[in-house]
Order: sequence, then C-alpha cells, then structure tokens
Amino acid sequence: MQRNKNQRIYYPVSRKINIALVGNPNSGKSSLFNVLTGLKQKVGNFPGVTVDKKTGTSQLSENITANFIDLPGTYSLYPKRADEWVSYKVLLQQDETLKPDMILLVADASSLKRNLLFCTQIIDLKIPVVVAFTMMDLAKQKGTQIDIPGLERELGVPIVAINPRKNKGIAALKKALELSAENMQQVPARDFIETDEIVQKSIDEVKLLFPQISNYAAVHYLINHENFILNDRLQDDIENIEIRNKFNPTKTQADEIMQRYTRIKHIMQQSVIESDPLQKSMFTEKLDNLLLHRTWGYLILIGVLFLLFQSVFWVAQYPMDAIEWSFGQLAGWLSGVLPAGWFSDLFINGVVAGLSGIMLFVPQIMILFGLITLLEDTGYMARISFLTDKLMRKVGLNGKSVMPMISGFACAVPAIMSARNIENKKERLLTIMITPLMSCSARLPVYTILIALVIPSKLYFGFLSLQGLVMMGLYLLGTVMALVVAWVMKWFIKSTERSYFILELPVYRGPRWKNVLYTMIEKAKIFVFDAGKVIMVISLLLWGLSTYGPPEKMRTVAAEFDTQIMNNPGQAEEITRLKKTALLQTSFAGTLGKAIEPVIKPLGFDWKIGIALITSFAAREVFVGTMATLYSVGDNVDETNTTLRQKMNAAVKEDGTKVYTLATGLSLLVFYVLAMQCMSTIAVVKRETRSWKWPMIQLAYMTGLAYLMSWVVYVIFK
Repeated sequence: MQRNKNQRIYYPVSRKINIALVGNPNSGKSSLFNVLTGLKQKVGNFPGVTVDKKTGTSQLSENITANFIDLPGTYSLYPKRADEWVSYKVLLQQDETLKPDMILLVADASSLKRNLLFCTQIIDLKIPVVVAFTMMDLAKQKGTQIDIPGLERELGVPIVAINPRKNKGIAALKKALELSAENMQQVPARDFIETDEIVQKSIDEVKLLFPQISNYAAVHYLINHENFILNDRLQDDIENIEIRNKFNPTKTQADEIMQRYTRIKHIMQQSVIESDPLQKSMFTEKLDNLLLHRTWGYLILIGVLFLLFQSVFWVAQYPMDAIEWSFGQLAGWLSGVLPAGWFSDLFINGVVAGLSGIMLFVPQIMILFGLITLLEDTGYMARISFLTDKLMRKVGLNGKSVMPMISGFACAVPAIMSARNIENKKERLLTIMITPLMSCSARLPVYTILIALVIPSKLYFGFLSLQGLVMMGLYLLGTVMALVVAWVMKWFIKSTERSYFILELPVYRGPRWKNVLYTMIEKAKIFVFDAGKVIMVISLLLWGLSTYGPPEKMRTVAAEFDTQIMNNPGQAEEITRLKKTALLQTSFAGTLGKAIEPVIKPLGFDWKIGIALITSFAAREVFVGTMATLYSVGDNVDETNTTLRQKMNAAVKEDGTKVYTLATGLSLLVFYVLAMQCMSTIAVVKRETRSWKWPMIQLAYMTGLAYLMSWVVYVIFK
C-alpha cells in the first residue's frame, strides 16, 4: 500500500489506568475481581493496617491496560471500621500509594435500594464510574424487574448486568470500561443532593482551597479533614471555615441520607418494578427459620463445626502421612548416597527435616481454608457468626471469632490466618492471642501417650471411657481458658475503634469450586513462603543445639561408647542407641535441659522432660520422638508406643521414685494444653501482627499460665 510522503501515521498510545473496585459486602466484588484479573494478582497490605490489598491487571483493549484495586467492602462513604477507612481514603484521593482514575462499582441487584445509596455517593465524587449489577437472577426470583437503559439515564453512568460466577457479561463490562477510559472527563454534572445555603457556602470556600474536587467531596473534607493528608495550614483553614459558617457535620450527614433515599425512591419508581412485598417467603427465608432457630440452630451449628473439625483431622491425615512417609524415604535415600559428615547431617536432619515440618501443615491449611470458603460461598458462615456473637461479645470478641477458634482445634496456623475477616482490630488481635489455647491436632500424640501412661483404662456405665473423658477435659480446658484470657485481655488492649457487628445474611448459593481451589492454593503459598522462612531458621537452630555440645565432653562420650561397641560387637545396636542418648544429654540442648531442671522440678519434671519441652518447641508432636531417643527406644513404628510407654513407666528419679506418677502426668498434660510450644504459630502471629511484640507477649503469658496451672495440678495430685 502506497502513501503520500507527507502523510502522517498516528500510532495509538498504550496506557495504564487504575480502577478501584468497590461495593457493598457480599455483592460479588471479589468474584468479579478474580474473573477480571485471573492469575495476574498481587496480595499485599495497605500501609499501617492489616487489611489485604489485592491488585491485579487486565487488558481492556490493545492500548489500555487496567490495574484493578479490590477495595474492602463498605456500605457508605461514612466509614466506621478500619477496612472502611481504607476504601474511603482511596476514593477521596487521600491514599498516597493509590490514586484511582476510574471506579468500577459492584451493586447487588436483588438489594437495589441499599446498594444505590453507596452508588449515588460514588457518582457525586465526579470520578468516572461504571456500575456492574450482580445477582440479577436472584432479583428475578424475587420478582424484581430492572430497566437498565432507563436506570442508566437516571444515574447518568453506564450499567452492565454481569454474573461473574458464570463468566457472563464480562466482555460487555470490559467494553464499557474501555469507553469510559477513553472519555475520562465525561461525568454527570448534576448532584443527587441539594445543600442548604450554609452548607453550600462552606463547600464554596473549601473549593477555593481545592478547585479540582466536587461539591460532595468538599463535604467530606469538612467532615473528615483531620484524617486526610493535608498540611497544618490547610487543616487550620478548613477548621476556620467550619467555625465561621457554623457547619454541623451530623445534621449535614443526616440531611444527605434522607435526600438520597428520597431521590432513590423516585429513580426506582421510574426504572424498577418490584413484586408484592406480601409474596411468600423465599427458600433462603425458610431455611433460616430452621438454621437460626433458638434451639435447632445451635444444635445444627454444633454438628457443622464437629464435621468441619473432624473432616480437617480425618481428611488431612492421609496427605500428611504421605508427606511424612515421602520425606522419610527421602531422608533414608539421602543417608545412603551422601557421604558421612556434618554437612550431610545438617542437610538431612536440619534442612530436610525443616522442610518436612513446613510441608506437613500444608494439607491442613488447604483443607481448612477450602471448607471455610465453602461455608462462605454457601452463605452459612454469616449464620455461624450471627449465632455465636452473643457469647463471644461477653468476653471481648464477636461472632466472627468463633471460626478461627474452632479451626484452632485442627491447627492454630491456618486458624490465625483466618482471623483476617474480623474487621475490628482489637477483636481480631484478641482472637489471634487466644486461638493457640485451643488444643490442636499436634497435641494429640502427647495427650495419647501421657493419658495411656498415667490414666487407668476404666469404663463407667459400660461405655464411658475414663481416658476418653480426660481427653475431652483437656479440650474443654483449652476452650474455657481461651475465653477467660480474652475476657482479661479486653481490659488491657485499648482501641479507639468502636466495635460494630453489622452483618448481612446473604442468600444461600452453590459453591464456586474454582474460587475454593484458588483460595486453598493462595493460603498454602502464604504459609510456605512467609511463615516457612522462620520455621526453617528455628529448625536449623534446634538441630545445632541437639547435635553439638562442649567439644571435649562430646569426644569423651563418643570414645567411651565406641570402645564398648568394639568390645561387644553383638550389642552394637543397643550400645549405639545408648550413645545417641548420652550425646543428646551432653549436647547444648541436653545441657540446657539440665540447666532448667531446677525451674521445672516444682512441676514434677526431670531434665529429660526439660529437653523434650525445648525440642518440642519446633512442633509439639516432637515430644514423642524426643522421649523415644532419650529412653533409647528403637525405630520400629509398630512397637514404638508400647515400648516407649513401658520405658517411661519404668523410669525412676535419682532417689528411686517413679518419674511418671499421676501428678506428673497430669501436670505435663496441662502444660501442653496451655503452653505456646509451636514455632509455626509464633511465626504466623508475627506475620499477621507485623510485630514481634504480640508473639512475645503471647509466648510469655501462655508459658506463665501453663507453669502456674501445672504447678497447681501437681500440688493437688501429689
């Protein structure tokens, strides 16, 4: 193709725009974000708060790339909680890191009146807006008919009906975003509210300071300027405008809301046909009559939580066994192919063992978050929070705290991570601080061996096992102490943020399996790559403490046993096991165990239990393995428990008295119920709170509580 030499060719300029994704909670916003961005997402945190910042990119056209910011759900532009303040500051251009060029507002068509309140507020900010209507099928079931073209004319912004769960309407939405991006300056000229003379005078004076903002944004400058990123001079100027014009924020807000609902009523009369309000109850309402019943609701809740806990425990056991077996096989193979030496020992018993400890938690994390996502998607999670809020609030928590606490029965690590959905910072922190008191599955091996050791196998009424009752008592003890500690801590953890439990009960829906799988993978990645780093460091440290000791003493011990092996080759295996025990006792960990023996002696513990307390800090179940090494038990899996119990049962102190009496056994059980002996939990608490302060406080109070309660139990049963 020929062209004139003077002819100019214009190439379209590629550009990237920031689009804030906003909407009411449970409006389908997160689902739409996942559909629009796919795997091109980043998860971080807004500066200074523990609120997730999700960003992702999507190609709107050849020349326009959109960077979507998934803001926390909010009901209006008058924030009350920390997550609402995050959204508010971004929308008012008061976040230094994020400046949206456009807004994509997600509105639930089945609850249109409530969603239009937020929608009209956003439109009045005079930032280009595209509205996406979700739940259109549900609105149709309710008998609601929406004239979308008519509603577009009334609101003055483009509206697209979508169904992100079925990927419907996404292409049309991207096209609407593209057209809006090409016409950035086209925003509705008229405001949805009319202000009185005093308020308008204040607005005009604020706009002299900030000519680029809308009238409605000026109102928010007057109400919330103390929280905006303004210099002292501007803060004083706005304050003087308020005083000079006798600006009343409360009255202004009340008048605005009343005006908006009046206008929304008119808009809906023009563009929306609603069914008779006396229509028969929908399926959701009928189901809620049962699931939220004063009696049956709680019984069903207990059943659901029991199945959740049992599923995590039962289902996760198979992949956990497979992971443990795989790492065991890997360690055995490496032992055969790597040359003997300290480096091989470090790699096998430090690095590989550390990786095993990290990966062992992954099945529980994935299964737990998968099941929680199922409960959220179906709508039952909100009902759990509703049913338990009354009890939780009495101890300083709220209904959303119950799921992390129940999840703690399986593993505190994913349970603490799941506390992110608690908006109030104080209640979230309280939940994090008490969740490790719930007896996790890692405690189960300790409970099993100690109960079998000191509790007689008796049956009451022919079916109630005494050992089973003690086991249940340990779980109840952890739960009760968690509630007590929360009640005490609520007086010490101060927060200016008021506690609200505003909860919308969403309709029941089928689960989104793609979303479930995505959540499971993301939560596992967060644990492996973040908490896993700390776990690995501590694992290597524990390996060093258990492997090395004072050089001269270690050489002397090794030489003595090597001589015995040479003189008694027929007993080499038994002597080798005794050598391992002696080397462990002489190591730095063993020395530390001897050093802390005077401290733990009042609890009935000896130095060997002291070593186990130290080594099981890596993971509580390490207690059994440490005991097996200390008492020279063989590696035969089938005989480990029986032989170990026999050895422990026969163990005596230097004065000839038994080590594991009823008093010592119960004292040790109580210690393991209450003590913070899990480096994985400490690592994840540090990550969630972004400070070493709270995990250290947690470690101190749990250790002190465990020591005190163990001493009381030992004195009572001695």
